[in-house]
Amino acid sequence: MHRLHFTSPIGTLCVEDNGGKALTALYLDNDGDTSGDCESELILRTKAEVLEYFNGKRQEFDIPLDPSGTDFQLKVWNYLRKIPYAQTCSYSDIAKDIGRPKACRAVGGANGKNPIMIIIPCHRVIGKSGDIVGFSAGVEIKKYLLALEEKYKSE
Repeated sequence: MHRLHFTSPIGTLCVEDNGGKALTALYLDNDGDTSGDCESELILRTKAEVLEYFNGKRQEFDIPLDPSGTDFQLKVWNYLRKIPYAQTCSYSDIAKDIGRPKACRAVGGANGKNPIMIIIPCHRVIGKSGDIVGFSAGVEIKKYLLALEEKYKSE
């Protein structure tokens, strides 16, 4: 496994891979121990793509992913990857679209356990009423990411 911490506009992000084959994690880690950081080509490519995203130069990612989760979580995370840049959908929309219309809370739970933030865009999921709710890194960061995408969506 390789791991790297790097500074972003939302704080220190940590990216991890499974030996350079696929990304397994991308998360906010402002208090993380950087002593074990070890780069790979994939880690450096991920860092570059994420920073391009923050600079409005990237709307899609070209990184192989290997998140670890239950079948249901993987189904939700695969759905999240299909939500277009600068667009949102609700937890209930996802539940209906994956054939589990009563599983809104389970979708929210899977969203909260997403191990690869930004690239698997869980920040694009909002409440049915349109309210910006729930985000493991904090609602303010979710608002920031949505505003960032809105700012750069036409470029």
